Amino acid sequence: MTEKTETGGLKAWLNADVPTSPSHAKAIQAYLGWLKLVANPLAFLGFLILVALVLCAAFAPYIAPADPLAQNLAERLSPPGSGGYLLGSDELGRDIFSRIVYGSRITLMIVTLVALTAPVFGLLVGTFAGYMGGWIDEALMRITDIFLAFPKLVLALAFVAALGAGIENAILAIAITSWPAYARIARAETLTIRNSDFISAVRLQGAGTLHIIVRHIWPLCLSSIVVRMTLDMAGIILTAAGLGFLGLGAQPPMPEWGAMISAGRKFILDQWWVATMPGLAIFIVSLGFNLLGDGLRDILDPKKSKS
Repeated sequence: MTEKTETGGLKAWLNADVPTSPSHAKAIQAYLGWLKLVANPLAFLGFLILVALVLCAAFAPYIAPADPLAQNLAERLSPPGSGGYLLGSDELGRDIFSRIVYGSRITLMIVTLVALTAPVFGLLVGTFAGYMGGWIDEALMRITDIFLAFPKLVLALAFVAALGAGIENAILAIAITSWPAYARIARAETLTIRNSDFISAVRLQGAGTLHIIVRHIWPLCLSSIVVRMTLDMAGIILTAAGLGFLGLGAQPPMPEWGAMISAGRKFILDQWWVATMPGLAIFIVSLGFNLLGDGLRDILDPKKSKS
């Protein structure tokens, strides 16, 4: 704290030309990245959309005006703004706005669990294949090619059909079908790094393969992985919604957005809001991830770090 006050406050500390410690350097880098994000209106809009998603999921009981599972058949298929329903009611008289708010929890859970599994596994496979080379690289990449040969949704459908319908199996299927892209990116990054002078120096000091991959190669691959992961989240949400739409994801009466669209498709001509409102939620959140991903690509691109 003394260090910050001596340099004229937190802002001056973050704008220092010469960092005084590794943690200070990381704080400066994070601050410069934040300034770039704020300076990019579309990327900042995507960030705000995702913040709104997190807040909706965290404070759903306080935001939603009604129980998402409570039925009121007397008010079924009420249009938006009537009967106290902000976005209308569905075929069972349930409040669509409340179901969308609580559905944000399911969407956030899917995104979080897939983000904690698929990129990590893909990073491990890609860096190990790229660093080891030889038959190990060939074997791992041919397995990766097999997964990439199938459309992601079709492959996810096959896994869910084998595992059984349900939100847990849907998340597992999405994670299994999402890792190959990260493996490809990590392998490409590793191939450009493994013969570098600093890797040779670390190897001469006696560092093992796992130590080199985890401590020296992984950090250099993370920026590309993070950008790809952010851009992939929109596809993951659409895949989860597709599984829910087909009845293979979250099961009724869970307020999952894809399942809500599936239930409302029979009313699309007359009661359009039943399917349109959850569809708009999917569109807005997917757009937010895409906008943020584009912004992060500009921020984390080393070629633009000097600009």
